[in-house]
Parts: sequence; C-alpha cells; structure tokens
Amino acid sequence: MLVVQVFVHVKPDQVDAFIAATLDNATHSVQEPGVARFDVLQQADDPTRFTLIEAYRTDDAPAAHKATAHYARWRDAVEPMMVAPRTNAKHRGVFVPG
Repeated sequence: MLVVQVFVHVKPDQVDAFIAATLDNATHSVQEPGVARFDVLQQADDPTRFTLIEAYRTDDAPAAHKATAHYARWRDAVEPMMVAPRTNAKHRGVFVPG
C-alpha cells in the first residue's frame, strides 16, 4: 500500500471554498477501486493548513486517480486558492486499518 500525505496552505479567505472543492474530490476519490482511504484534515492551530492522507491499494492507483475528472476539477479549482504550491510525502503502508 502507498500512502501519500499532501500538505496544502490555503489563503485565509479561501478556506471555505477549498473545503468544498476538497470534499467533492474526496467523496469521489473513495469510490475509486484503487483508493483505500482519502482523509481530509484541517490543522487545529492554523485553519489555513490542510493535510490530505491518500491510501492507495496499488502503485498504479495514484496515476489512475490523477486521470479522473474529479481530480482535474479539484486541481484546477484549488490552485489559485493556495499560498504556495502543495507538497507531499510518500510512505509505504506498514499498518493501515480500514
């Protein structure tokens, strides 16, 4: 299993719009066969910072995810909402329940 953490810093006036766009993407993403989970986290002490935790069943699943219409819609919508480009860290899932 491949787990990707995506880190996003959003402009303060764009937080609600970012959440709406991201929930649309997450709702569709968990319906993909290659996606085991897709968590959306908002940092408690800084509500402009988000972490997306994406767990993929196979190494090919991230590419399939990025080929979907909902991902493209999210990517294009949130890019101008960000303070800086998003970053990520990739992990090998050792224990990922659920």
